[in-house]
Parts: sequence; C-alpha cells; structure tokens
Amino acid sequence: MPRQPIVARTLAELDRVTACYRTEVGRIALVTTMGALHAGHLALVRFAQTKARRVIVSIFVNPTQFAPHEDFGSYPRTFETDFAALRATGVDLVWAPKAEVMYPPGFATRVAPEGPAVVGLEDKFRPHFFGGVATVVAKLFTQVRPHMAIFGEKDYQQLKVVTRMAADLDLRLDVIGVPTVREPDGLALSSRNVYLSAEERARAPALHRVLRECAARIVEGKPLAAVTTDGAAELERTGFVVDYLAARHAETLAPIDSAADGPIRLLVAARLGKTRLIDNIGV
Repeated sequence: MPRQPIVARTLAELDRVTACYRTEVGRIALVTTMGALHAGHLALVRFAQTKARRVIVSIFVNPTQFAPHEDFGSYPRTFETDFAALRATGVDLVWAPKAEVMYPPGFATRVAPEGPAVVGLEDKFRPHFFGGVATVVAKLFTQVRPHMAIFGEKDYQQLKVVTRMAADLDLRLDVIGVPTVREPDGLALSSRNVYLSAEERARAPALHRVLRECAARIVEGKPLAAVTTDGAAELERTGFVVDYLAARHAETLAPIDSAADGPIRLLVAARLGKTRLIDNIGV
C-alpha cells in the first residue's frame, strides 16, 4: 500500500520535512500544481518518481496569475480528491500553503520576466499572467529547494519562462519538460476541459488535429505564414475563436520567417464558448 503523504501548510512544517530529505542520498523533485489534478498531473508525478528519491507536489491556486475577469473564484478546489490521487501515486509530501503564507501582509516583491515571457503569445492576451507565474514559482523553488522541477509541455510558453527564470536567477535546479498527456482523440488534458459542453467537447479535438496538419505542411516545405493563416481559418470554421496560431523558435519563442530558422514549435490558443484551450506541438 502506498505510504501516506505528509501535508505541510506552513513554512516551518515544510522546512522540517525537507531538512530530513536533504540528509538522504538521492534527489528531490517538485511538481507544481494548482490542484484539480488529472491524469496529466499524475504523469508528471510518475515521471518525477523515476528521477528522484523524494517527490513533493505543491497545491496552490495562485491569485496573482488571474486577471479580475478570469476564473479565480470558480477555479476547481478539490483538495481531498487531489490528496487521495497523490496518496495512491506514492507522493512523499504535499505542500499546500494558504494565500497568507505565500503572500503575507506587506508582500511587495514581484518577478518581472522578459525573454520568452514577452513574445506576443499568452502575454498578449494575458499580460498579467507570467509575472504572477514567475513570482509564485520562484517562491516555490526557494521554499522547497528541489534538485529538479517537472512541468508539462502543454503550457509550453510557461515552461520556457520558468526555465529562463531559473537559469537567470541562479536557482540551481533542473527544469524538466514532460510531453503533453492527451485524451484518445488528441485533446490535451486540462483542468479547464470540465467547462466544455458536450457539443464543445466533441469539437475540441480539432485543435490538435489542425496543429498536426500544420506541422505536416511545414515539413512539406509550405510557407509558415500561409500554413498558420490557413490553420487558424480551419479552426474558425470548426467553431473556435482563435487568439493565435503561431510558428515560433522552439527555444526562444521568437517569431521566425521560415523553417530554416527553426527548430519550430507550433502554438495555439482558441476559445470554444467560454472555455479557452491551448496546445502546442514540435515540428
């Protein structure tokens, strides 16, 4: 039977447990989450368990990465269900601080990422987002002090922002990306998929299908601009409202003009009804 994970809710509790972990031979891995765990999160945990002796999962719904019009208040909070899933997976420690622990009275410091955080993708539509992500992730890294942190590639721009931040601030850990976990029909797993109606859920796999078709056309030598324009038009015909469908340099996320400027990552964000979905694939 998997062991019962320890739950830490204060920095003192976290320090007491992680100090013991650091006396052991082996590495510590951190998986950061906002809860509402699904199979994609658990895949990150299982990957971490292949790389580290101890696996810590953080659960914190971070208010600073939500704009006033976004779904912070309605974001799913399912700690008991999440804890049961983590217990079954054999996690060692759950770090679940309250907002006043992460942002105590007088908190006045923010991380302002640039580079891949300001390339006109998610940052164009959610200008507050990566500052909130970078700040909370920097705090989690310094609180837990893991040897590595595991992130999913579904949030690809976030992965690149966090990787750049960790390197720039000398946080001395490895940031590792894990391939996106998908439903059998190709839809990337996401906590926000529960917001889709039955009709929207039936249309949603077109997002990944169009990305694959775009990638195939790029491999055939078609111009990037024409490929992404046609792909966005196809998504609109399917019922999406497209924020962006872009071909970018896979490491910097800078705009590129041709496949010769690669490696290439195709990234998309689009809305079905009230639900905003993102996805990406390499070319």
